[in-house]
Amino acid sequence: MVVFEPDRFEDGSPSLVQDISGARWVPLYRKSCGFGPGIFSGVMMNLIRNPNINSSWLFRADILFEQDQCQESPTGLAAAASAPIIALFAGFHLDKTLVRKLIPRNLNRDSPLDQTCLIYHSKETSEDLRSLVVYIPHVSSPSDMPFYHPRVRGLAFLHEWNLTSKTGTVSIHYHFFDDEVRSPKLARTGLHLLSTLHKHGEGRKAGYVKRVQHDTIIPQAVVQTTYTRLKEKYARQIIQGWVEVTDPTKHVFEDLAIAAFLIELWAQMYQDSTFPGFIDIGCGNGLLVYILRQEGYSGWGFDARRRKSWDNYSTMPALDIPGVDVPSLRQHVLLPSVVRSASKTEDTKRLITDGTESADMIHDGMFPKGTFIISNHADELTPWTPILGAISECPFIMIPCCSHDLTGAKFRAPAPKQHGKSISAYSSLVEWVTQIAIDCGWEVETEMLRIPSTRNVGLIGRHRVNTVVPINIEAILAKYGGADGYYDNVTKLVKNAPRGH
Repeated sequence: MVVFEPDRFEDGSPSLVQDISGARWVPLYRKSCGFGPGIFSGVMMNLIRNPNINSSWLFRADILFEQDQCQESPTGLAAAASAPIIALFAGFHLDKTLVRKLIPRNLNRDSPLDQTCLIYHSKETSEDLRSLVVYIPHVSSPSDMPFYHPRVRGLAFLHEWNLTSKTGTVSIHYHFFDDEVRSPKLARTGLHLLSTLHKHGEGRKAGYVKRVQHDTIIPQAVVQTTYTRLKEKYARQIIQGWVEVTDPTKHVFEDLAIAAFLIELWAQMYQDSTFPGFIDIGCGNGLLVYILRQEGYSGWGFDARRRKSWDNYSTMPALDIPGVDVPSLRQHVLLPSVVRSASKTEDTKRLITDGTESADMIHDGMFPKGTFIISNHADELTPWTPILGAISECPFIMIPCCSHDLTGAKFRAPAPKQHGKSISAYSSLVEWVTQIAIDCGWEVETEMLRIPSTRNVGLIGRHRVNTVVPINIEAILAKYGGADGYYDNVTKLVKNAPRGH
């Protein structure tokens, strides 16, 4: 790991930029760089639109106003509170003006902040090019500044580039409040901001291309607004009542984020129709089912093992089936109907046909047409998800986690042949289950979910490519290793699964 070690400006160093208003911009750090003005501008625009790259306290930035100087009219409406604050610098031409609203993760603790972002280039014609990006928060005093923003009137990033040597520097500058001093905290923040700019610039120069794209299906702001509402409504009470041995903060915030995404996905899918209900296969602690039902969505979940948390969610109403009391969390082992034609062991035959409690634990994976299937880190059930969806004509989301084949056994999914180099086990699993879904006739959409997990790929199947030609399920099972041995695994689960409360 390369340590970022910029040159530090001594106190009292002259300003490198001259504000025409007379405001003094104090230089803090400068670092040599190998990337030119084009990369600098691209990196800065990305940081302007995605402030969460620099601060974990922030969700995003909403762009309220955007105008290139060559444009006659701006994008967005600049209300009085968000009208841009313009600064002019000697030798620089203003190219672009934006006003962004910084949205914090916790609105109960921190308030949003409007901030003007100004982008300039040097008007001088020479071998030396200068580019400048300035941030000006819309506050009048340090006490008005939210926690996540440094307590300064403004920040500036200066890029200097020599066309002959193809070398340059980047530096960071502060416009302090009159009664503020250069505190160690402000210096550390400046160091971090310049380090991020430098790292991203050198990465682009080296050919780095962002591997994943977020928010391809639902806009970021929409999901994050819903997530914030759910977190404020449920997080505290769920964490305080947590009875599992797992870390509540990770699981609670992860399921709240998944619920937020599903709520907005369903709003898009069913805007002109009635929600058909959901089924969460391999529901684990049942938290996701609880949140969704509390939000008014009909559905239920099952798992091979009953969890302590289920009793905490006893306030959930039973399913809306007249005359039948069906709990929203049930203990079932999945035995898909499509493999029942294969030879079964005598032991498993008895489990299915003996009419005992063991038989009641078996679920055949058949759901009412249109039911939305949730497969969230469902492990053994993950590769079955698109198959079940094809059989019952049900859309789905699967979020792969641990790799299992169609028999339920652990294995490492083979790397796709089109890749010239090895990829991770998780990437191989994602590619493998994606191909199963494609072979089942699904158009697969991929979303990198904003959840606190490295296993954050969401694979959504909501459209069938061809609904006329029937899917040959037996051929698909054979192509992906078959299901021989699945019955034996089900038998073990049924026999060993604890029942009752």
